[in-house]
Amino acid sequence: MRRFLTVITFSLLLFVGSTTSAQTLKFGHIDFQALVQSMPERDIAQKAMGKMQTDLESQLSVMQKEYQTKGQEYVALVKQPNVTDAIRQAKEADIQSLQERITTFQQQAQENLQKEESKQFQPVIEKARKAISDVAKEQGLLYVFEVISVLFYNTAQSTDLMPLVKAKLGLK
Repeated sequence: MRRFLTVITFSLLLFVGSTTSAQTLKFGHIDFQALVQSMPERDIAQKAMGKMQTDLESQLSVMQKEYQTKGQEYVALVKQPNVTDAIRQAKEADIQSLQERITTFQQQAQENLQKEESKQFQPVIEKARKAISDVAKEQGLLYVFEVISVLFYNTAQSTDLMPLVKAKLGLK
């Protein structure tokens, strides 16, 4: 009886092992950045970012021109012989305050640009990831690799998902 159980167990292990090795593992690969760049939503997001950046740069330019003007006024003021220390110090404080406002504006502008970039591009990235996930499930893939970070892949054994995902997204 013991020998019979051993033979049955051994047979089951062989059967399970052979069915596992008979399954082919399916992998896919895609250039995610190229996919995102081919999406029209990316262009819309890029234009929105460009407009915001242009607006912020023009505001900064106005502040910098004001700073230069005040600096020139200060230099002209200091050259005058009858300027009191109180007037000179007031002008210096005004220039320093403006310089601090410019620095604060630059920092806030950078933060706002990062937030806006996330807001604009997140839906595009999510749409691309969902399409990749859907195609991978449809194709029965075990893994999908990003080609930029993979050092080697065998194109005969890995499915290029770019044409399938572009078709899913309605892209050419």
